[in-house]
Amino acid sequence: MNDQIKSLLTFLDNSPCNFWAVDTIKNILGSNKFVEKQLTEKLTFAPGDKFYVTKNDSAVFAFSVGKRPIAETGFKIITAHSDSPGFRIKPHPEMLSDGGIVKLNTEVYGGPILYTWFDRPLSIAGRVIVKGDDALHPHTRLVKFDRPLLSISHLAIHFNRAVNEGNPLSKQKDMLPIIAKVNDALEAHNMLLNLVSEQLHIVPENILDFDLLLYDTEKACTFGLNDEFLSAGRLDDLSMAHAAIEAITDVADGDATCVAAIFDNEETGSGTKQGAGSPVLANVLQRMVELQGGDFDAFCRAVSRSFMISADNAHAFHPNYGEKYDPTNHPALGGGPCIKINSNCKYMTDAHSASIFKSLCLDAGVPYQYFVNHSDVAGGSTLGNILTGQIDIEGVDVGNPLLAMHSVRETGSVDDHLNMIKVFKKFFA
Repeated sequence: MNDQIKSLLTFLDNSPCNFWAVDTIKNILGSNKFVEKQLTEKLTFAPGDKFYVTKNDSAVFAFSVGKRPIAETGFKIITAHSDSPGFRIKPHPEMLSDGGIVKLNTEVYGGPILYTWFDRPLSIAGRVIVKGDDALHPHTRLVKFDRPLLSISHLAIHFNRAVNEGNPLSKQKDMLPIIAKVNDALEAHNMLLNLVSEQLHIVPENILDFDLLLYDTEKACTFGLNDEFLSAGRLDDLSMAHAAIEAITDVADGDATCVAAIFDNEETGSGTKQGAGSPVLANVLQRMVELQGGDFDAFCRAVSRSFMISADNAHAFHPNYGEKYDPTNHPALGGGPCIKINSNCKYMTDAHSASIFKSLCLDAGVPYQYFVNHSDVAGGSTLGNILTGQIDIEGVDVGNPLLAMHSVRETGSVDDHLNMIKVFKKFFA
């Protein structure tokens, strides 16, 4: 198996949620001589430096500083996101049912395909906030249970004979996972906090709050006659995050400053301090220009010379549902990275920016495809056009084609992932 594909599979398995994805990326960056800096401190850097900053433990921005002033070269930026649709555990989640069965109260995050989460071995991952030195400075601990803890069980077909003819689901009623069977009601009280505190070796009283999510414990893998396909959870959009990090850790000393920006909360609209709708990236970019002696005019000149590749996956042609796709622009698995176009500007792509990406593909020896929605099917937006509300930068929306996007387990192409890495490296080079 190709080393980059092995790296992707390991990355996916080590990143069951946004917080762990950022932690995994930090480890990769650190092993490639990127130094962590804090947004609360004065940024210092020199040409050739490599560093990264984080926001909210769930977004990370990596920089490879060019040899020439940024105002003269602009930035080369690749963006992706760390979050994926799924289920978040609510506060006070334990719900005791008849027979001593304990289920957890959850809330849907983003837009998952609910049916795909049934009858699978699930577990829990996320972050826990514990008491610090004072009320304004609590500490963060990551937690992940590597064994199956839960399952969301289907109702047997004998109780719903029409289940295969379409079965509306209640997110509050039908999608709650079971976690334990207890003999006494007291055992259910604070079961989750006790479980977490035992895992982290702390007392439950020190836990102030948590951001905990469910994940499928089945490992990422390849499949197909020639292992040409990828099967994993969170390919959208961790596969693009992986490709961006692979590219920026390979940057040699060059003139331009390269950026890999991995945001959070794209699946819920990006409207958070760590999302693409916030000024977090624009603020860091402006600070970098000013620290090189530039003013706001220099920053504007840098932005005008910059280019951004917004990388979020596209929809691959599904052989069972050909009528859902545009008749002339439906990308195939293994056909190469997709340039995403929408006439109503849901994507930032235009003819000029698309031509730049096509040229990069040609220079890298990589095939490319177009994704355009069927005109009767509404499409979603992504990072690119949201970021232009913060930075007036030229760019293109791209992504590798996937089947079953937002399923608990999506399908992609090995060749597409390798080719996207090639294009990203060519862009940064």
